[in-house]
Amino acid sequence: MEVSTTLWVLTIVGLAALIAVDFFIGRKPHDVSIKEAGIWTIVWIVLAGLFGLGLMIFGGGQAGGEFFAGFITEKSLSVDNLFVFVLIMAKFAVPSQYQQRVLLVGVLIALVLRAIFIAAGAAILASFSWVFYLFGAFLIWTAWKLIQEARASEEDEDWEENKLLKAAERRFGVADRYHGTKLWIQENGKRVMTPMLVVMLAIGTTDVLFALDSIPAIFGLTQDPYIVFTANAFALMGLRQLYFLIGGLLKKLVHLSYGLSVILGFIGVKLVLHALHESGVHVPEISIPVSLGVICSVLIVTTITSLRASKKQAAEAAQERSDGAPKDSIDV
Repeated sequence: MEVSTTLWVLTIVGLAALIAVDFFIGRKPHDVSIKEAGIWTIVWIVLAGLFGLGLMIFGGGQAGGEFFAGFITEKSLSVDNLFVFVLIMAKFAVPSQYQQRVLLVGVLIALVLRAIFIAAGAAILASFSWVFYLFGAFLIWTAWKLIQEARASEEDEDWEENKLLKAAERRFGVADRYHGTKLWIQENGKRVMTPMLVVMLAIGTTDVLFALDSIPAIFGLTQDPYIVFTANAFALMGLRQLYFLIGGLLKKLVHLSYGLSVILGFIGVKLVLHALHESGVHVPEISIPVSLGVICSVLIVTTITSLRASKKQAAEAAQERSDGAPKDSIDV
């Protein structure tokens, strides 16, 4: 798909305008209700759908299909980010009324960093086709690693700051409490960061780790930088509302890692087949409609089995509590 410089500029301006509207509406710190989160989640999904339809009309069915496949993949992978975001919010004891501001700025930082990753990835793929083998092998390895983590008996529910963040804290210092939405304050004659800025940086930079598998994954579905960028942008911009909407449901998605591992493994195989095809080897290539169908099917099955497993676990826990209750209390 040929994308002019004008279209790139208009797209970036349009996305910036949407982000500005989102920021203006949520500029006043407040607790986000389920209703508000649900409405805005639907709004971002509808906007993504309209953008995808526009690509189908003006760029062809191939471009539209690649966008939807990429958007759904990035959206499903971003749900995994929410687990870590919950841990970060808890570690820094972020007041509930400030969490939406933290997520908004954190996601913006993540979007800028991903744009750099995407530009670098596109340049590398354009120059070295063998990188497809590397991306494919990396995704297959990541899929296997996800399965191993999902099968682990104990979940690691701790989160550690990255070295860059620790260095920034040592260099500038951090205030001992939140000061509203301020990012910097004067303390004992010295300019120091507030916990608000620290947690924003934590959200944004931690997303880079997730981009290491999500960016190769979407390049496995499309090599068009424009589609890769816009799919990532729409997936990330709706992440803040999704955090408040399904925050309480995250622990019920017990099979999410298995589903994501299947998706990453599938895309990894697709990349290897594409690389072999580019090398002149006659192998079948997986089409976008097939990719889209596999991704959607895996997510639906994973959600259904997760909810059933969570319901069964809750029933067993309730039964254990009932069986372990003192006899006198049962008689009463």
